[in-house]
Amino acid sequence: MEAVKHPAFTNKTELYRYMNTRLVGLLSSETDWLANLCNAAALINDLLKDINWVGFYLANGKNKLILGPFQGKPACVHLYYGKGVCGTAAETRTVQLVPDVHAFPGHVACDADSRSEIVLPIVIDDAVVAVLDIDSPILNRFDEEDQEGLEKVTITLCQYILWDQVKK
Repeated sequence: MEAVKHPAFTNKTELYRYMNTRLVGLLSSETDWLANLCNAAALINDLLKDINWVGFYLANGKNKLILGPFQGKPACVHLYYGKGVCGTAAETRTVQLVPDVHAFPGHVACDADSRSEIVLPIVIDDAVVAVLDIDSPILNRFDEEDQEGLEKVTITLCQYILWDQVKK
């Protein structure tokens, strides 16, 4: 695979449209879920500025998440529903847009450099199968435009990842 030089973006709408188009290109010809999640994490990491971690936590049994493919420093391996930002997203099935992680009740600090975070649950057939977690060392890094763009990314992931093959 050749290295891709990404265009310059004038706004987040362009960035996320491009990200989603590239993601479809990466995922549409591959059926292996692990390879696809690895490439998704790498693409997001390559395109988003001012982030220090991006990856997936996979649903693993009842009320538990386990570390999946990611880009960044080593991370917490096990997280639990209702605990921290990822666990809250998984338990409530809602996006968690956190401007200051140190102000989030029960925040699980896997990287002391992280200051803000966005976590998007990935739900298939009314069950959480994973969460997409992105951290930044910048306060207030993520906003509603990021949320909207990343929600479209998770929809693409739902369409192209064979989630039934992911071990529970």
